[in-house]
Amino acid sequence: QVQLVESGGGLVQPGESLRLSCVTSRPLFAFDRVGWYRQAPGKQRELVAKFTLGGSTNYADAVRGRFTLSRDSAKNTIYLEMNGLKSEDTAVYFCYVHWVPNDYWGQGTQVTVSS
Repeated sequence: QVQLVESGGGLVQPGESLRLSCVTSRPLFAFDRVGWYRQAPGKQRELVAKFTLGGSTNYADAVRGRFTLSRDSAKNTIYLEMNGLKSEDTAVYFCYVHWVPNDYWGQGTQVTVSS
């Protein structure tokens, strides 16, 4: 089993920044994929950004250039730095890891961008 604990969501104005954190109960090297997804009201859950075991980082087109995915292996933590936030970024953000053969999800943290 894997536990994921997210933090860092909140209410911000357009153009502002937030950093989300996700602490995992296992070392990051145990996972072949780690990252963040989001789900806006009435929409399907979608990929925001992820690292893969092969070393690549994938970003959704909507966030590329504004969001940065990073990790601190010593702290078993994944971060999502979000800059230049827009109203369309409003969603519940979920931390995600794939520990073969299963997917694991955090409980979600709300990000609201509104003036």
